[in-house]
Amino acid sequence: MNEYIQVATTVGSAEEAGAIATLLLEKRLAACVQVVGPMTSHYWWQGKIETAAEYLCLAKSRGALYSDIEAAIKEIHPYEIPEIIAMPIIAGSKDYLAWVAAEVREHA
Repeated sequence: MNEYIQVATTVGSAEEAGAIATLLLEKRLAACVQVVGPMTSHYWWQGKIETAAEYLCLAKSRGALYSDIEAAIKEIHPYEIPEIIAMPIIAGSKDYLAWVAAEVREHA
């Protein structure tokens, strides 16, 4: 896993997104969580194409913390099969990445 990652998940309300953001920050699993939305998602679910308003949470963290981030999100996520994906941060401002490192736990 890359040294730094951005983890994405989607939920159905601003309140649910805020709860995930707060949980990740309080556990020092993310330095920053941005909430974007509402947006419209289109997807397959139980054999049908569905459309729903969702909120996207984007958490910046260390790659070593991914397993703990996934577990924390699953603790409170309302979906049966939540989207929880990590994208590598392949480059970034040295100052910003140093800040991310300083604000999250060092190890899982």
